[in-house]
Amino acid sequence: MKKSVLALVLIAVVSGVSAQKKKKNEKIEPVKQEATVQKPEPTKTEPAPTPKDTVPQINPLVRHFAIKYQVALQWNDAEVAKDALYDLIVENQGNDSLIYELAYYYFSNQKYPSAVLVSQELLKRNPKNPAALEMAAVGYENIGVYDRALQSYESLFLLQNNPTVLYKMAFLQLRLKRYKESITSSDILIADKSIDSLKVSYTGSDNKTKEFPMRAAVLNLKGMVMQEQGDKVTAKALFQQSLAISADFPPAKENLLKLK
Repeated sequence: MKKSVLALVLIAVVSGVSAQKKKKNEKIEPVKQEATVQKPEPTKTEPAPTPKDTVPQINPLVRHFAIKYQVALQWNDAEVAKDALYDLIVENQGNDSLIYELAYYYFSNQKYPSAVLVSQELLKRNPKNPAALEMAAVGYENIGVYDRALQSYESLFLLQNNPTVLYKMAFLQLRLKRYKESITSSDILIADKSIDSLKVSYTGSDNKTKEFPMRAAVLNLKGMVMQEQGDKVTAKALFQQSLAISADFPPAKENLLKLK
């Protein structure tokens, strides 16, 4: 995890207690009027009032769960850390940072159904949360709910205008047989010079992952769309263009062989 949840929780609790205490201690000063009669000096000096404790008190239970979470992370016990997160969320239901940590736990452990559900809770609170949108999109894609995955990627693309997100959209549009949309997305990417510096990862039959130029992947993708629509001539030309950029790009090689 990137941030200290112990610090996040304690800071949140301290801030909340401080704000409440400050508000409680605020008093309206009475309007001072000019004295017409001089008051006699007091015969006795009254003792100064004892200053109240200005340090806000932190819920001991919250502190306990936060420390438990930190120790579990330190000792690489993911299950105990997750349980502590649930305890923290119950005690701090308005803390989005804790809910994000839980979503990321499920996401990083490839527990995609739970990652999706927790991400949706974050999106109820902030529909423009890019991290939650990405976790939801990847989660939906991995459990095969492609239409919801596409919706999440579309929302993310509107926020970030990221070519990698658009590439994901184009692939999902192909899966959903929304060919015109997939071609439009592919053409936008092909016209974008920034993709020449970007890579995509591909895992081969040997389970080894290798990076390839995104432009080669986009040309191959558009070729697949054309092939699905029955335009084998254009598809073949696109696969060849893909291989001209990256001669060892496996999907383009496989797709070209299928056309022969």
